[in-house]
Amino acid sequence: MDFNFTDEQRMLRDSVSNFLVRHYDFDSRQKIVRSDAGWSREIWQQLAELGLLALPVAEDAGGLGGSAVDLIAIAEPFGAHLLAEPYCANALLVAPLLAHAQNAGAGDWLEKIMAGEALGAFAYEEGHGTPDLSQIGCIAVRDGDGFTVTGEKRLVTGGGEADILLVVAQLDGRPCVLLAQPDAAGITITEYPTIDGRRAANIVFDGAQLAADALLIADAEDKVRAAIDMAMLALCAECVGAMGGLMRQTAEYAATRKQFGVPIGTFQSVAHRIADMKMAYTRARATLLYTAALLEAGRATRRDMAILKGQIGKLGRQVGESAIQTHGGVGMTDELSIGHLHKRILTNDALFGAGEYHLRVLGNLAAAADA
Repeated sequence: MDFNFTDEQRMLRDSVSNFLVRHYDFDSRQKIVRSDAGWSREIWQQLAELGLLALPVAEDAGGLGGSAVDLIAIAEPFGAHLLAEPYCANALLVAPLLAHAQNAGAGDWLEKIMAGEALGAFAYEEGHGTPDLSQIGCIAVRDGDGFTVTGEKRLVTGGGEADILLVVAQLDGRPCVLLAQPDAAGITITEYPTIDGRRAANIVFDGAQLAADALLIADAEDKVRAAIDMAMLALCAECVGAMGGLMRQTAEYAATRKQFGVPIGTFQSVAHRIADMKMAYTRARATLLYTAALLEAGRATRRDMAILKGQIGKLGRQVGESAIQTHGGVGMTDELSIGHLHKRILTNDALFGAGEYHLRVLGNLAAAADA
C-alpha cells in the first residue's frame, strides 16, 4: 500500500499552503478572529474559487469527488495556519448531506454553499460529547403537513452566521436530517467564541415549526455516520497539521533561545522532549494516513475511527504541552501561535468524542470480542 501523495495531491497541498502563507499568516488570522464576524468572507470566497468547498462533494452532485487523502492534503495546512472559517461544517457535513437529500430544494442550497454564497451549520451535538447517534435526544414529530422539532443542540460550529441549519433529530424512532431556517419561530440561537477563537452556538428548538419539505433524509443513520467519519478525519488532519507547526516552532526556538550562553536545545531534557514530540507527530501522522487509506477503500470500521481519534487526542495533547513547556511562560501568550495551536488541538479533540471516549470505545470493542 502506497502512503505517499500523488503528484496531483502534492500540487493541491502546495497550492493551499502557498495561499495560506500569502493571505493567512498568524497576524492576519488574529485580526480575523477578533473581528465582529470572527471569520473572513473574502477568504471564504477564495476557498470556493480554489474549488475547496466542492472538493468533498460527489461528482454526480456537482462537486469534485475528492478522496479522503485529498482531504488530508488540504486539512493539514488548515490546521497549521489555524483556519477560522467553518470549512469542516460546510464542506464535509452540510454539503455532502445536502447532496443526499430527497427533495429538489436542497440542490439550490448545495450550489450556493459550494460557490461560497451561503453558509450552513450542522446541528448535531447535544452535550454528550460522542458521535453515537443513539444519544440524539432532539425529537421531530409529524404535525399536519410539516414537523415540530423540540430539543437543544450545542457547540454548533458557525451556527450564529449560518443561512441554513441541518438538524439531526429522531423521527419515528430513527435519525433523520431536517433543514431549518435560523430565523424560524421557536428557534433561539446563542453564539459564543470557542477557546481556539472560532465561533459556535447553542441552538434551542422550542416546538419549532418546519414545513413538509424540511425533511432532507428520512432514514439518515448511514449517511450521517459517513459524513461524521470524514469530518473526524479532517479534524484529526488539522490536529496533525497543528502538531507539525508546534514541533517546527519548538525546534527553532530551542536552537536559538540561549541560557548560560548556549542554546537550550543542547540541554538533555529539552533535546529528549523535542525527540518525543517528533515521535508523537510521526505516530499521529502514520495513523492518519493509514485510516485515510482505509476510508478511501471503504474498509474503515468503528474500531479504526476510534483508534484514529483516540491516538490523535492523546498525542496532540502531548505535543502541545511539550511545546508550551519548552517555550515557558511566553508559550501561553496570545502573541505567539504556540498556545493557539494547542487550543485548536484541544477543540478538535472535543468534537465528535474526545480521545478518552474513543479509547474507552476500543476497550469495549475488545471486551465484546473476547466475550
